Amino acid sequence: MKAIIFRIALFFILSSFVLITLGCGGYTMQSQYLPGVSTVAVPIWDRGKDVYRRDLEFRLTEAIQKRIEMDTPYKVTDKSRADTQLTGTIDKVSQRVLSSNPDSGEARELEETFYLTFEWKDLRSGKILVTKKNFRVSSTYISDEPLREEFFQGSEEVINRLAKRVVEQMEADW
Repeated sequence: MKAIIFRIALFFILSSFVLITLGCGGYTMQSQYLPGVSTVAVPIWDRGKDVYRRDLEFRLTEAIQKRIEMDTPYKVTDKSRADTQLTGTIDKVSQRVLSSNPDSGEARELEETFYLTFEWKDLRSGKILVTKKNFRVSSTYISDEPLREEFFQGSEEVINRLAKRVVEQMEADW
């Protein structure tokens, strides 16, 4: 009986090793970033015609530039020296109440959602590397005491999440 259990265990161990070795285990030694691309231009993103909050496009552009420098091998540079360019628009910003203070009726917890359209283009060949429409990211913040967060604090969380998610889209397809 022990010999049968040993053989079954050995079979599963060897099968797992073979799958991982052949690449079926989801691992790769290749870079997750595009070969031949070393620089990215990220001009100030646009604000859609229905987005009335000021400076969101500047804050988002800065967050994306920092995230590219921090998380990728790419360097952010101006368009004249860049291999690629990442452009985008904040199409819509929405806010909704998730919960209210039962005593005052004022909003306690709010959710902010940003909707983006963006494109990553190879400036050398003109090829579109990534294009996304209606790309959505949300975050919540507490507007009630004791935290008393404002739209600015809530939007900072969304902007940082957006920057991370946009830069994740710059990874090569598996």
